[in-house]
Amino acid sequence: MTDTPAALRGAVDLGALAARSRRADSGLATIDEAAFQELAQQSLQRPVVIAFVSASSPQSEELAREVEEVAASVGVNAAACDVDAQPAIAQAFQIRGVPAAVALIGGRPAPLFQGAATREQLVEVLGQVVEAARQMGAAAGMPAGEAVQEDAPEPLPPLHQEAHDAIDRGDLDAAEAAFDKALRENPKDADARAGRAQVRLMSRSRTADLGAVRKAAADAPDDIDAQMAVADMDVLGGQLDDAYGRLVDLVRTTAGDDRERVRARLLELFEVVDPADQRVLRARQALASALY
Repeated sequence: MTDTPAALRGAVDLGALAARSRRADSGLATIDEAAFQELAQQSLQRPVVIAFVSASSPQSEELAREVEEVAASVGVNAAACDVDAQPAIAQAFQIRGVPAAVALIGGRPAPLFQGAATREQLVEVLGQVVEAARQMGAAAGMPAGEAVQEDAPEPLPPLHQEAHDAIDRGDLDAAEAAFDKALRENPKDADARAGRAQVRLMSRSRTADLGAVRKAAADAPDDIDAQMAVADMDVLGGQLDDAYGRLVDLVRTTAGDDRERVRARLLELFEVVDPADQRVLRARQALASALY
């Protein structure tokens, strides 16, 4: 599983209501753009799998039912996205056909498959999702499903658990404070640094409207805050090259305190993603070139 587009946040539209109506039989909740922030937040405690479906695809309904049942059996949250009602979400996740499925683990997206999948394949794939979540510390409170029975994971460090508990109740300020304290105790705590970066990104974007953010940036290309806000949204949408490239360009065209602000934001957004991701590695090289 690799890092791919993550959740976008935007205004609720009426298409989502129609999608919910069409999907009433399956029982799997249908999401819209406004639900992504909540899903990303949930995934810091328990992984989420999203089935991408369409009324024009008979296989979609079958996949949604299977995802709902298998996810419940292994303790993974599940939702559906109707690509006809929410084309922007499908585009952000680079969904080119349905059915398809993507997971959110610890706030990070991971593609699962595109096309139909058997129940056995779903059990295997979601078992891998659970294991990845446990390794990232994003599986708090998950029951051990029969298909993925494992030894109980080691408990999180106290301050990490405090942060995760705060996220679970929606208190992002308290979560950031807990991660800050963990970093004061151990400045080399990479998990705490990544957790703090994720929480800060969620805090900055939790009330943002994607359309308004993009318009503000387009209207004021020299407005550093507006450009950084778009970069935040692009990271949430998994458009990492766009986000990082925008900020590297800003580093090249700014100086002094403004340049340092952009550099610091870019470094923080690197922390949100797997440090081995090729897009991060490319952007780090571009940043070094821009600075020196």
